[in-house]
Amino acid sequence: MAVASIAPALVGDMADILGRRPVYILTLSVYSAANMAIALTRSYPSLLGLRVIQALSISGTFSIAYGVVTDVASPAERGSYAALVSFATTIAPSIGPILGGALTFAAGWWWTFWFLCIASSICLTVMVLFLPETSRHIVGDGSIPPPRMLQLPIPKTMNHWQNNDLDPAAVLWRVPNPLKSFTILWRKDNAIIIVACGLLYVIYTCINASLSTLFVKIYNLNQWEAGLIYLPFGIGGSCSAFISGRILDQSWHKARQAKGLSTDKAVDDNLDTFPVEKARLRVIWAPMLITTCLVIGFGWILHYHKFIAIPLVFQFFLGLVMQLDFSIYNTLLVDKNNRAPAAAQASSNIVRGAMAAIAVSFLQDMIDKLGIGWTFTFMGGLSLLASALFWIDYEKGAGWRQMDANDGVGL
Repeated sequence: MAVASIAPALVGDMADILGRRPVYILTLSVYSAANMAIALTRSYPSLLGLRVIQALSISGTFSIAYGVVTDVASPAERGSYAALVSFATTIAPSIGPILGGALTFAAGWWWTFWFLCIASSICLTVMVLFLPETSRHIVGDGSIPPPRMLQLPIPKTMNHWQNNDLDPAAVLWRVPNPLKSFTILWRKDNAIIIVACGLLYVIYTCINASLSTLFVKIYNLNQWEAGLIYLPFGIGGSCSAFISGRILDQSWHKARQAKGLSTDKAVDDNLDTFPVEKARLRVIWAPMLITTCLVIGFGWILHYHKFIAIPLVFQFFLGLVMQLDFSIYNTLLVDKNNRAPAAAQASSNIVRGAMAAIAVSFLQDMIDKLGIGWTFTFMGGLSLLASALFWIDYEKGAGWRQMDANDGVGL
C-alpha cells in the first residue's frame, strides 16, 4: 500500500504529457512480467522485491484511466464514465480475496499470479491493438493525427482524423514532472477534497482490512467462508455503478439549466468559470450521511455479535453508498483539473494511500483498546469530517479555484 501511494506520481504527469497509450503499454508490460516472475520465484527476498515492482507498475494505471475519461467524455456525460472507473477501483478488494482464495485452494498460491499475468497480458494486447491515443495535448479533440509511434498498428483502425495533412509531430513536448501531482495539492480547493476523499478511503480500507479477522473471530468462519464475506460490499458497489452515473449526469444537467446555459452533451463546457463544485457536490450529502450511520451501526452490530446476516446487509448498503461517494468525488476532481486529470488523480492516490497505510497500521491497536463499536464510531466521525470538508469546497471551492487560476497556481 505504501509503494502504491508513491507510484502514481511517476506516471500521472507522464500520461498527461507523453500520452495515455505509451504509458499504459509500459506499465502493463512491466506488471505482466512482474507477475510471471512472482509465479516462478521461490525465494522470499525475490518475492518481496518483485511485489514492489508489481505495485509500482499497476498502481498508476487508474490515474491514466481518469485521464482517458476526461479526454473522451464531455462534462455532461462524464459522471457516467467516471462512475465505471471508480467502480473498478473500489470493487477489486471485494472480488480479489474470493478469486485469490479459490485459486490458492485449487491450484496453489502461485496460480494467483499466473492469473494476473494472463489477465493483464490480455488487457495489454487489447490496448496495443485497439486503444487510440486520446490525450488532448497530442490529438486535440481527436481531429489531429498523433505521432506515428502512437498510432495503432492496424491501419485505419480508430482513424477519425479530420485533416490528415496536419503534421503529427507538431506537439509541444516537455519533460514530465513527477512533482506535478504534488503541485496540484497547493490549490486549496484541490487539497480540501483530496483530504476528504482520503478520510473516506481510510474508512473503506479499514473495513476491508478488518472484515476477515473480525468475522472469523466472532462467527468462527473457515478460510473459504471468510473470503465470501467480501461479496455483499462488492454487490452493493456493482449496483451503485448503475445509478451513480445517471445521478451525476442529471445533477449536471440541472445545474446548467439553473444558470441558463446549454445542456447539449456534445458541448465541451468552459469549466474555468462554471461552478462545478455545486453541480457535483449537490448530490453527495445524503450518501455521506447514510455512510456515517452505516459505519457506526456496522461496528456496534459486530461489537454485540449480532446474527451474521445483519452485518452482511449493512455491508451491501455500505458498498452502495460509498461507491456513490467515490464516484461523485472522482468526477469533481477531474472536472476541477481537466487539463491534467491523470496528475490530479495521481495526487489523490498519493494522499489517500498514505492516509490508509497509516490508519491500517494502527487499526488492530484501536480495536484492542477501544473495542469494535467505538473504533467504528470513530470511523463515522471521520465520515462527518469528510462531509464538512466537502461542504467547505461546495461554498468556497469555485472562488478559490478561479483565484488560483488567475495566479497560475497548480495548473
